[in-house]
Amino acid sequence: MKVLNADAWLLLSETYGFIGNSLLKPMSQTPSIGLDPAFWDEFPATFSGERVDAGLAKLRDYAVAAGELGEDGAIENASVEYTRLFIGPPAPAAPPWETMNRADGVTVGFGEATFAMRRLLRDAGFELKNENNQYEDHIGIELLYLSELCRRIADGEPGALDPTEMESFIEEHPLAWISALRGKVEAEYPHGYIAGMLELAEGVLIWQREAVAS
Repeated sequence: MKVLNADAWLLLSETYGFIGNSLLKPMSQTPSIGLDPAFWDEFPATFSGERVDAGLAKLRDYAVAAGELGEDGAIENASVEYTRLFIGPPAPAAPPWETMNRADGVTVGFGEATFAMRRLLRDAGFELKNENNQYEDHIGIELLYLSELCRRIADGEPGALDPTEMESFIEEHPLAWISALRGKVEAEYPHGYIAGMLELAEGVLIWQREAVAS
């Protein structure tokens, strides 16, 4: 097993935190830094891989195109995309919950994966404020859970989750269904902001799994 240093764990924490928050709220409620092409040009070179590179390319292209709309117009476009995909009406085009992406034809958003995430959050001592009343198996919440686990390792906190246990979580939860969610998103907005975010997230998850396993 490769031992990542504290800086790498902190970088993972910050990356998962940024992506997780970006997938939990529309851009009208979050920082719009993702609309700056330079932000993606300067994305840490620590992470590499096909999915990382493809996600960054999509996000940079999106930011360049968004610059032609002006900041207000670009934020509005990104927020409309978020609403159409994750909220509706009449229903989300790409439901962002694990339960609804584990198998075809699932229309109920509260299932086994929700209970599993609820237990994991509770066991880790996390308090979910959940302002938007999201199910616990929301992709953004799963990434924020990883963000906090990585931060605990970076800070050397006693009782922090072992990296191999985190690898199991990555395999059993976000990596098990993020590609299905990304497919639904790309069917609606193939060149959108969220498609890029999900591909980047998938790439970072794969990078962490392979880095820890090597």
